Amino acid sequence: MASQKAKPTKITEKMTFAEVLTLFPETIPVFLEHHMACFGCPMAMSETVEQGATAHGIDSKKLVEELNKAIKNKKK
Repeated sequence: MASQKAKPTKITEKMTFAEVLTLFPETIPVFLEHHMACFGCPMAMSETVEQGATAHGIDSKKLVEELNKAIKNKKK
């Protein structure tokens, strides 16, 4: 039997946009609030949240906090 990788419980700066958007689609509004259309960007497959935030002039730690808040709110 092949082992399956467990779904992460939180988002980190080292995750790619594709990982975040695939695992946690409820984060899309957070990206849109920051004018980041990451779901349509070809770089989403390889660019990390940290790299993308830096490219957009956004504090990556604050962005990750907001993204994790969005997934926490969905669980409620």
